[in-house]
Amino acid sequence: MQLRQVVLFSFPLVLILTLATAQIIPTNTTSPPPITTTSPPPTATPPPPTNTTSPPTNTSTTITKAANITKPGCPKKCGNLTVPYPFGIGIGSGCAINPNFEINCDTNTTGSPKPFIWNIPVYDISDAEMRVSSTLNRRCYSSTGMLLRNDPAWMSLGTSSPYSFSTLNRFTVIGCDEAAIIVGHDFANGCPSVCITSDQVVEGRCMGAGCCQITIPKGLKYFNTTMQSSKQNHTGVWSFNPCGYSFLGEASRFQFKGVQDLRDVNYAKKILDNVPIVCVDSDTNLGGYRCNCNPGYEGNPYIGQGCQDINECADTNTNSCEHSCINTPGSYNCSCPEVYTGDGKKNGRGCIAPNSNSEFPWIKFSVGMGVGFMSLVVGTTWLYFSIKKRKLIKLREKFFQQNGGLLLKQRISSNEGGVEATKIFTAEELKKATNNYANDIILGRGGNGIVYKGILPDNRIIAIKKSKFANEDQIEQFINEVLILTQVNHKNVVRLFGCCLEAVVPLLVYEYISHGTLYEHIHSPNGAPWLSWQNRLRVASETASALAYLHSSAQMPIIHRDVKSANLLLDDVYTAKVADFGASRLIPLDQTHIATLVQGALGYLDPEYFRTSQLTDKIDVYSFGVVLAELLTGMKPISRDRNAEDEKINLAEYFVLSMRKNQLFQILDRRVVREGSLEQLQKVAELVKSCLKLHGEDRPTMKEVAMELESLRKFTKNNPWANGHGNEENEDESSDLYTI
Repeated sequence: MQLRQVVLFSFPLVLILTLATAQIIPTNTTSPPPITTTSPPPTATPPPPTNTTSPPTNTSTTITKAANITKPGCPKKCGNLTVPYPFGIGIGSGCAINPNFEINCDTNTTGSPKPFIWNIPVYDISDAEMRVSSTLNRRCYSSTGMLLRNDPAWMSLGTSSPYSFSTLNRFTVIGCDEAAIIVGHDFANGCPSVCITSDQVVEGRCMGAGCCQITIPKGLKYFNTTMQSSKQNHTGVWSFNPCGYSFLGEASRFQFKGVQDLRDVNYAKKILDNVPIVCVDSDTNLGGYRCNCNPGYEGNPYIGQGCQDINECADTNTNSCEHSCINTPGSYNCSCPEVYTGDGKKNGRGCIAPNSNSEFPWIKFSVGMGVGFMSLVVGTTWLYFSIKKRKLIKLREKFFQQNGGLLLKQRISSNEGGVEATKIFTAEELKKATNNYANDIILGRGGNGIVYKGILPDNRIIAIKKSKFANEDQIEQFINEVLILTQVNHKNVVRLFGCCLEAVVPLLVYEYISHGTLYEHIHSPNGAPWLSWQNRLRVASETASALAYLHSSAQMPIIHRDVKSANLLLDDVYTAKVADFGASRLIPLDQTHIATLVQGALGYLDPEYFRTSQLTDKIDVYSFGVVLAELLTGMKPISRDRNAEDEKINLAEYFVLSMRKNQLFQILDRRVVREGSLEQLQKVAELVKSCLKLHGEDRPTMKEVAMELESLRKFTKNNPWANGHGNEENEDESSDLYTI
């Protein structure tokens, strides 16, 4: 019996149509009741009568409040529906503005008057919308999956009418085993509604489980709906959902009740009685009217003198006056009794009685105090930061002069060659480049300072050396050093971009070298695959070439004074770059040596320089000899003795001693022995030995060292036996050359 009741349902449904009419909301309508909506966009309208505007700026119920809402001699109502002009009751009666707005008041079908537009029942005509009945698509099944009812649904508003379906409508599908499609002109969309158990259905939620909703496009004038179930035909959900539904209706009038709706045998009637379709003006330039009365007027704007002034003063709920209200055309004014002051409005200043000054104006006083306090805080803060900024500028100017900034500028302006690239950076530039000298961008720490990585605005990556000490007596020497280094142009010397003199100590800005130091690669626990004998010899030759250039080819000889593997950087192709000139000194051309404080790294320091404090270019030769020994042996300049842990081994002494004992090959790196030829290794070892001589006069110059290493490299390229040990017929000789 329950299924039979479902089959017998009829299914006309109420839709909302968009129409081109005055923005009107009647006071009495047939079910369902109207809702308030925003006005649609304007279309071309005939000239409006007095006190009207087109298009409207808001939606208000004014048309049914006028004394005359229809043409003279035309009926006002059909049943409970008020029909305002431009609509009119009667086909061909002339009561409507044109046939598209004629309402047929049918009394033959039900015995009581019922309004129709064409053959569609009309529920409501408001200022901007018309609500009409629609149609509903329903499919019902038996418990075995047999389709008992399949009613497709469609509706057309005609291509030449001013109506279209409003976007206030939604296409809705109800059911647990249904999918429905809505098709219109240049439009098609579908909505599936699937659920396996009733627990998956949530009341008030239309997201595809028991209920699915989609929007429709603006200007839709025709739609057709079809539904399709799965192969199960509701057999899995029949106990709580024997039927599926799809319909187009006003979204705000629909509320999904969950499983209650799926089980409701009267669900179709419930939808028909409560969910209309909204129709509005189609916005397709096919005509239509959207006039409304100006604010402060009410009535029907399509009829002469139809908009009448509203007397807001007649109803205290329509005005905000505190005492007296004076009506004006389209508005009203508020006034106060004599001797009272104020604007007379409840939501304004109201009416203030005389002699009210006897009470202390706490509100004004509080506001004044608050504004004054805030002004004081803002002014004090501005003054504080202004003074602080001024002090910072003066401090930077002081540091700039203290660090020889004026002298450097003078030298730059007096020199024409090679100093174009010299730049004096501001403290703010370097602070921004290093993210305020963040700890996570520190590249290294040394005895002379900390090196930070930075990025300039032109995306150049730089290394910024921040010194630890500043000696005012050596400012001029520092300036000379900066100028000399900026003129150094050698591929194996790290380029100096410029400096910053606005800090307590000068900052040097170098080019950034990406692959770390030679020390890290030689002494890496995991080894360095690229560090073959050929590459070791190349790095040594490049370093010697750079030092020789500094000693003899620069405008004024430069002694590095801190040559060590940690100050030899490697770029992205492992080319050696001599860096860290913090301890470097300039040697005038007329002097061979100068006396200085002893400075250098332990293990690399020239013993003669340590004793005499006499600075010559031979101290760089000694330090380079230690670096060359590192490359040959892979040992650190100072390391622990394996036999006596408390004692330390000096690599320079250990290397020379091993050569005297004919035990050189016992301390060489195994990869070096494996890849280098005996002649090469012997010559390089002899070169190391000569560089490490105790007396500087006995050591070769860096230029001689560079030439010797370069000749060994050429020998390697041209000698086909360079990477082998040749004949091994002399293996029995008492030499360690073959003892590995």
